[in-house]
Amino acid sequence: MISQELNDRITRVGQNTPAGAVLRRYWQPAALAEELSHGDHVPVNLLGERLTLMRNDAGDLVLATRIASKAEPPAHYPDAKDIKIDPNGPVYPVEKRNGLFFAYMGPGTPPEFPNFDCFRAPESHVFAFKGLWECNWLQALEIGIDPAHASFLHRFLEDEDTSEGYGKQFRDKAADTDIPMTQILREYPRPDIEVEEADYGLKITALRTLNNGQTHVRVTNQIFPEAICIPMSREMTITQWHVPIDDHTCYWYTMFTSFQNPVNKDLMREQRLKEHRLPDYAPLKNRTNDYHYNPAEQATMTYTGMGLDINVHDQWAVEGMGRIQDRTQEHLGRSDAAIIRYRRMLRAAIAAVENGTDELPMRNGTTPLDIMGPLSNDAIANSADWRNASRQADMARRSECPWDATV
Repeated sequence: MISQELNDRITRVGQNTPAGAVLRRYWQPAALAEELSHGDHVPVNLLGERLTLMRNDAGDLVLATRIASKAEPPAHYPDAKDIKIDPNGPVYPVEKRNGLFFAYMGPGTPPEFPNFDCFRAPESHVFAFKGLWECNWLQALEIGIDPAHASFLHRFLEDEDTSEGYGKQFRDKAADTDIPMTQILREYPRPDIEVEEADYGLKITALRTLNNGQTHVRVTNQIFPEAICIPMSREMTITQWHVPIDDHTCYWYTMFTSFQNPVNKDLMREQRLKEHRLPDYAPLKNRTNDYHYNPAEQATMTYTGMGLDINVHDQWAVEGMGRIQDRTQEHLGRSDAAIIRYRRMLRAAIAAVENGTDELPMRNGTTPLDIMGPLSNDAIANSADWRNASRQADMARRSECPWDATV
């Protein structure tokens, strides 16, 4: 457990807040590229500021400060005709990467983008989407760096046909076997977890020892300050940012990256629009309708009884903690190793900014363009050689990639 003062320091993101100062030193997802097709002015609520994605007089995309009512809901989308720009407010630079617009809201020259797979893959191999969660960004991130939760929260009591799992997480076969990933998670629910610091943040390895002298190795990553990179299937990875709208609401922005084949964007968008409404990308299942909880389904199909979309499971879990989780009452355990290490990293970054230094991940002298990957995959290996086997499985996938995925 931590003090209320410390909880405020690591969760609050407005201007002149400790965590907000750290987040502003990184490029932040601000809008989907598809949102710009709806008009010349796209309202963006980001890090407690009311902004608009628009073109300046030179024709460059920027985030300009929007005059907004103090009573405006966090994810409110005003009509373009009602948008008024504050001529005296901050204006932030914007860059487009594979279906996402990123904004830099910090001091000084914006940093380079790291050479992650999601940024260097061709646009044909990346699909971007987002979703609204009614909670603080930190608890949204922390569920993504807890490898053990998938065996419980996302437990499927029946295994689907993996050939029909395109675009869906945990629907593929485990590694190069015929074992459904859902079966691995269900039958081996207590992984050993290793956490290593990396130049981008944290490398997190979950080890599930099988019954035949082999180990299922699942490598995920925390990309500082508030993103994760995880395997979606043998074909795709997910890079997902948990972006604060304000202290009490956030968006997850995801880039699905395919190694070998172009992404079927129409199908993936169709799948996600069955669960989200436009224009605010709010989930159709939410606390107002009990996330469509079905006790009959819970008895026979899923751990939560809330359908087959794991985003809904995560949403229920993080929103159920309240708008800002009360960490003065929590009790972290062995499986929370990555959460503990991340909070230490965040606190160190806050201290560095307050002390006037730039000793932050990817800003401490490391050249972002030299940071590639990160490795993020599932493998089944001989238990004595799991580390090398995991890397070789990833290298094999990358070697067959039609774009430059070398690391």
